[in-house]
Amino acid sequence: MENCFICDKHAGRLQASGDCIFVDDYIYISHIDKKGQSTYLGHIMLDLKRHVPQVGDMSEEEAAAFGIAMKRAAKSLQETLQAEHVYTLVSGNSVPHAHMHIIPRYAGTPERYWGPMEVYD
Repeated sequence: MENCFICDKHAGRLQASGDCIFVDDYIYISHIDKKGQSTYLGHIMLDLKRHVPQVGDMSEEEAAAFGIAMKRAAKSLQETLQAEHVYTLVSGNSVPHAHMHIIPRYAGTPERYWGPMEVYD
């Protein structure tokens, strides 16, 4: 898709600061790209490779791959970064390409900072 940040990232048409962690036929997982700004440790992005605007537009095969990748990414954050909770968020407000933010919460985080939007901004 032309003029889509996520499609351009996958095709290598732009230099993204978030390193790729995993890629297969359906899924692309990377560290969050905040255009050079500091990011929250462990905040990663799960993108569908094919351009579809919303999660409901995925094929059954894509949805299965997306769900499995989400589970595995969350489990990895729990095990490697000792996240006590992992938030997942799909908003689609900024980029109309199916993707998900996966954000860990660490032990000792004050309750007022619980929730994906508290660490996303």
